[in-house]
Amino acid sequence: MALIVCTSASSTDDAKADAGGVGFWLPGGMGSLSAVPGQPGWSFTSIYLHVEANAGGGKDLQLNSSVVAGLHAHADAVGFLPAYTFATPVLGGQLTVGVLGVPGNVGVGIAATLTGPRGNQISGNASDERATFGDVYYLGTLKWNQGVNNYMWYVLGNIPSGTYDSTRLANLSIGYTGVDSGFGYTYLNPQTGHELSAVAGFSYSGMNNALQYRNGIDFHLDWAMSQFVSKSVHVGLAGYVYQQVTGDSGAGAKLGDFKGQSVGIGPQIGVFFSAFEGYTGYLNLRGYWDVVTENRPTTQTVMVTLSLAPSAPEKPTTPRGPRQLK
Repeated sequence: MALIVCTSASSTDDAKADAGGVGFWLPGGMGSLSAVPGQPGWSFTSIYLHVEANAGGGKDLQLNSSVVAGLHAHADAVGFLPAYTFATPVLGGQLTVGVLGVPGNVGVGIAATLTGPRGNQISGNASDERATFGDVYYLGTLKWNQGVNNYMWYVLGNIPSGTYDSTRLANLSIGYTGVDSGFGYTYLNPQTGHELSAVAGFSYSGMNNALQYRNGIDFHLDWAMSQFVSKSVHVGLAGYVYQQVTGDSGAGAKLGDFKGQSVGIGPQIGVFFSAFEGYTGYLNLRGYWDVVTENRPTTQTVMVTLSLAPSAPEKPTTPRGPRQLK
């Protein structure tokens, strides 16, 4: 149920603030039921992500070592996340660890390059597109349940895949190592069908050695609210707040600290279904549109998540003795 796919194609092309506008965290990556513990055993999650990012010609941004204007970027990526949930409690909670890999296709177009790598003034259109791999991400969560209240701590990090190329506009790998950690909460009331989730954390980025560019610290809050309209279907809204709290740095940061922010919102629907023996499936579809941006492009994002997880054990029926007639 908890879809921890907060990663991967975040490294597509949100282009502004942070190096190339790519932060370590994918805004909206965590949604409904994020903090709800699951069942022990192996789970398998796949995520399809489509992102469109646009920044008008009046907005300068840094992409690799150049300052550019008039950006349009798109990405289609599929993440694969096998994870294992341990039956033995850790600190009184449920421990889950997983690894995520991300192949995909990314394309970038710009209207003008204002400053070239050697300080030369250059103009003209440029574009780049390629199929490639993103980084490998590792994920750990601890979850606790207390009635209708569910709590989570998580840590997310990456191992660079080696596919980053500072000479190309299109990259799915982010070109540096990073780590993100934070806490989540889910209110889930089976009697009323009300559900509310929120996950907040901070991203810390290492140096992009090819660019001598280091992103600032980013704060993010993903939230979702929904109503179960049946035992297996819930509908509602999801959104995010993304705020860079410290500036970018390094010799390659040509636009200064360049802190950015964005706020997005959109609809969602989730469906549980019987998969195969011992496993339950969950399909979630949600979309986000930026309603506020600063030093970032306007993005539209569609996420489709399919998860297969161990089913909850069925409660045995209480045996009844023979009916006594008087």
